[in-house]
Amino acid sequence: MYFYGKAVQATRRVCQVLLVVMTQITCKFNIGQLIHHRLFEYRGVIVDVDGTFQGTEEWYEQMAKSRPSRDEPWYHVLVHDAQHMTYVAERNLESDQLNDPINHPLLDHFFSDFRDGRYFRLLN
Repeated sequence: MYFYGKAVQATRRVCQVLLVVMTQITCKFNIGQLIHHRLFEYRGVIVDVDGTFQGTEEWYEQMAKSRPSRDEPWYHVLVHDAQHMTYVAERNLESDQLNDPINHPLLDHFFSDFRDGRYFRLLN
């Protein structure tokens, strides 16, 4: 009976791991990648990625006017020639075709270098 109980626990653990792997979300963009916002026509660089929407219900209702899915990746983006950062659903982004550096006061807080059209993270 003891062995049977351990086998059931092991099976449950394997099923939990498989569930996580099966629901793993693939992100189209990476940290340091230059992007272009399809709706608002700005350029920027990705500084962080959330596999799914992590904001509040109030923020979503007020800011996400196009009602993108909460179950897709969302990106934290430094906006070119601005002082702010945005939070954007993947469906509203595309790769930037200019591949030129962006201008933002927080770049040095996230990245150490710009080469070949992308930014590289600071090493801790």
